[in-house]
Amino acid sequence: MTTAVLRRDLLAIFAAALRAVNGARCTQHALAADAPVGPVHLLAVGKAACAMATGAQTALGETIVDGLVVTKYGHGAALPWPVLESGHPIPDAQSLTAGKAVVEFIAMVPPQDTILFLLSGGASSLIEQLPPAVSLGQLQALTNWLMGSGLDIESMNQLRKRVSLLKGGRMARLMAPRPVHCLMISDVPGDEPSSIASGPVVADAIADRPMAIDLPVEIQAMVAAPPPAPAIDDSCFATVRHKVIATRRDAMAAARLHAATLGYPVLLHDEFVAGDAVAVGAALAARLHAAAPNHVCVWSGETTVVLPDKPGRGGRNQNVALAAARALQGRHDSVILAAGTDGSDGPTGDAGAVVDGETLRRGQQAGLDADDCLARADAGTFLAASSDLIDTGPTGTNVMDLMLGLRGA
Repeated sequence: MTTAVLRRDLLAIFAAALRAVNGARCTQHALAADAPVGPVHLLAVGKAACAMATGAQTALGETIVDGLVVTKYGHGAALPWPVLESGHPIPDAQSLTAGKAVVEFIAMVPPQDTILFLLSGGASSLIEQLPPAVSLGQLQALTNWLMGSGLDIESMNQLRKRVSLLKGGRMARLMAPRPVHCLMISDVPGDEPSSIASGPVVADAIADRPMAIDLPVEIQAMVAAPPPAPAIDDSCFATVRHKVIATRRDAMAAARLHAATLGYPVLLHDEFVAGDAVAVGAALAARLHAAAPNHVCVWSGETTVVLPDKPGRGGRNQNVALAAARALQGRHDSVILAAGTDGSDGPTGDAGAVVDGETLRRGQQAGLDADDCLARADAGTFLAASSDLIDTGPTGTNVMDLMLGLRGA
């Protein structure tokens, strides 16, 4: 079996996983089983917002009387309702404009009508309303610090909640007493609703507890600015129903099923993959080498990268992939894929990469050194030269990262 066939099959398995957790499909299925009573006012925020709104439109039709959709730049689609695009992963002025539009949209909904709130990853930066003591520049500085800090997504979202008038259950206050039907696509470990998109309509028992990390002085001042989040027993949550409709495990199950249809036995590794991206890439390659021939390995999770002062091109999945490629060097029986299920990896338009035993040779022929690129967080430059990057475009979902390994016969 050639490397080209292994790469083709691994990409097909990845595509099948994405289809299974697509926002339109999952939202339509969820609403077919449990539809809110109309009239319904649709509010969708996140990278998968347009796909989820499309699924809701298919399921509910004219029951939806109006809507507002906020998504990442380049992820918009033609819908019957306004679609706003704003900054991700760094919030921008459009994030504040979108936050203002969301607040105004909620205020216009009659008290007895239902808000269908469709939420997916990315919403933390796409909409925002700040307390007077916090500026957009300060919020951007916080986000930049978070992205290079090596913190996991839960810790990052706990900090985001503390400088916002929308996160940490605060949007539930704005929506009360209206019935709220919230459907979520999870991009966090454990699929905890209070952490998805920083939990805008979900009670959070730890929202105001001291954080067990050392914060820069300027960030400490920002954290103290907003009013407290609503208590876990606040009456604003009484009319909120929420359900997680797609997770990383759903994508993994679909990957396993498609691999089986291609004739591959599957090793499904359920543990959440986390930690330093370079270390993870080496570890995944070692585990693939230990697998029996002709097997597919399936992992998922979200790694971290501590960025240098002037990082190069790429995201965490590209770092995972290039680190794995070092361990695959010279082998002709193994291929590894690491990619974001949302179709983007860090601040790039690439989803990730699929690498093999010839990746290092191809990059070296372009005059690049893998060790140097990894040290400078510039894996994307190497993988572009080796022709290993994956470009899916917006996928309509976001269930963190998927890592696949295929060891041929």
